[in-house]
Amino acid sequence: MISGTKRILFFFLLSLTLLVNTNTAEAQLLGAAKTTEEPAKVPDDSLGRRTPQGTVNGFIKALGDQNYLRASQYLVLSKRSYRKTAERIEIAKTFQKLLDQGGNFSPSSILSNKELGRLDDNLTTGIDLVGNISTDKINIQLYLENQSDDSEPALWLFSAETVEAIRGADISGEKTFLDRVLPKFLIERKLGNVPIGHWAVVVVMAVVTYLLSRLLIFVLIFLIQKIWKKADTEKGTAIIDAFTLPVQMYLTVMLFVAFTQRMGISIIVRQRFSIIIITIGIVAFLILLWRMTDFVSMYTRSRMSNSGRASAVSAVLFLSRTMKAAIVVIGIIAILGIIGVDVTAGLAALGIGGIALALGAQKTIENFVGSVSLIADQPLRVGDYCRVDDIKGTVEAIGMRSTTLRTAARTIVTIPNGQLSASKIENFAHRDRFIFNPIFGFRMETTPDQMRYLLVELRSLLYAHPAVLNTPPIVRFTGITADALKVEITAYIEAINLETSQEVQEDLLLRMLDIIEKSGTSLAYPSQTLYMARDTPFSKDKADEIAETVKKWKKDNELQLPKFDPKRVEELKGSIKYPDEGSFNPEDEETLL
Repeated sequence: MISGTKRILFFFLLSLTLLVNTNTAEAQLLGAAKTTEEPAKVPDDSLGRRTPQGTVNGFIKALGDQNYLRASQYLVLSKRSYRKTAERIEIAKTFQKLLDQGGNFSPSSILSNKELGRLDDNLTTGIDLVGNISTDKINIQLYLENQSDDSEPALWLFSAETVEAIRGADISGEKTFLDRVLPKFLIERKLGNVPIGHWAVVVVMAVVTYLLSRLLIFVLIFLIQKIWKKADTEKGTAIIDAFTLPVQMYLTVMLFVAFTQRMGISIIVRQRFSIIIITIGIVAFLILLWRMTDFVSMYTRSRMSNSGRASAVSAVLFLSRTMKAAIVVIGIIAILGIIGVDVTAGLAALGIGGIALALGAQKTIENFVGSVSLIADQPLRVGDYCRVDDIKGTVEAIGMRSTTLRTAARTIVTIPNGQLSASKIENFAHRDRFIFNPIFGFRMETTPDQMRYLLVELRSLLYAHPAVLNTPPIVRFTGITADALKVEITAYIEAINLETSQEVQEDLLLRMLDIIEKSGTSLAYPSQTLYMARDTPFSKDKADEIAETVKKWKKDNELQLPKFDPKRVEELKGSIKYPDEGSFNPEDEETLL
């Protein structure tokens, strides 16, 4: 019985061994047995000394807690000094006293929060300058040094050179200004491990430096107004107003920093106020940019309006608003960075959001680019009468998205600027002259002498009229059609606008009708239209008279065909009175009276 049990146990173990070996082999064949080892995570330093920023902040906190033994762990000390607790504490206290007397650290937001430290400070890699101590007797640069090699986690400590300079400083018998002035109870009583008197002085100095800066700004403005002749003008006043508040804020900050450092206010208080000081400086700079944007916008709009470029005013306003929005965004990002918020992820999100927004607002961007093109090229302006494709109208407004035209039917047509910039624009407002191009068809009975008379007299009229441009007009007998003799006229009218040119055109046509009637012929009408009752009968008497006139021209060599005699042209120039006799003339004083 026992031997049977042993056999069963033997076969069971054998089967289990084969199963394990089979699974192992299969796993090796499939590659499932391969595992990747995760890299060992670097443990955080309990004192936060992995970065220069963490070292300075941890050191200040240790001083604030009056834990000088912990503060000494941020210093590079020799083995002998490290074993002596009293010496470590003494060095840390000396360091604090020197900082209170005239030292300062760079604001926390400016210090590097990378393990490699700053790489753009022209210092050896692994060394960062984080502050200085400057008194009447000593001047010490405060350096941090990475004590680990490349294979170990970073460990930033105040360098041995800095510690030796602090250790060698003589501070015996020296007291800060506040220690000599403040009552004893304001020094002994503390708030946040800082003498309450220091907090009170900070508040007082903030008020004093603000009032002092206002006084200095008042004196500075008074001197500028005395020296600068244009200070009382609108432009000068705008410039002074733009700079007043930002300069006052900067001056207040500078005076506050200088006074608090010289008075010996605790480095703990000053370091906590450093973020506020830098924030005020950034806000002052943003206010200056904002006010300068307003000034440039106001000055540019004024110049555009004075030069008649009203269409550019809306562009200036849009660019001004865009600039202000950019100032706000940059200011928020800068302030968030100063107070310690990591804005990298936010900027990445803004970049992705900007791409999505750009894809979703292609038409809007197209219209904006089109408006910029319209402003740069200025093919049309507000008040211009123009034609865009098949739409005619007067431009009423040019916006950043669209342009509106008022048609002759008094309707408003809105055209997106993207489409407008790609369209053919015909601007009638900027014409330096207006074409006069009537085509006359004379009846087939017109004699050759009548035609010669018409060609000469019509051209004489154009030479003589004062509103016709002083260039040779074209009056040509251009062809014979199925129902008329065709005469084409081309000349240019000098006029300041379309309405005036139409007045001149009207006068020319009326005078030409007089010449046609005098010639004895008349205009032809299409054969398919019945004008039998109105048809002017052919005048043989007038035709004979015109024939005699042309005959006399030929005899005296005065027929002005195919060209006019220059002497005759000079005689004709300005010989016509325009407006005609009996017309109302607003420039005639007798007519007005």
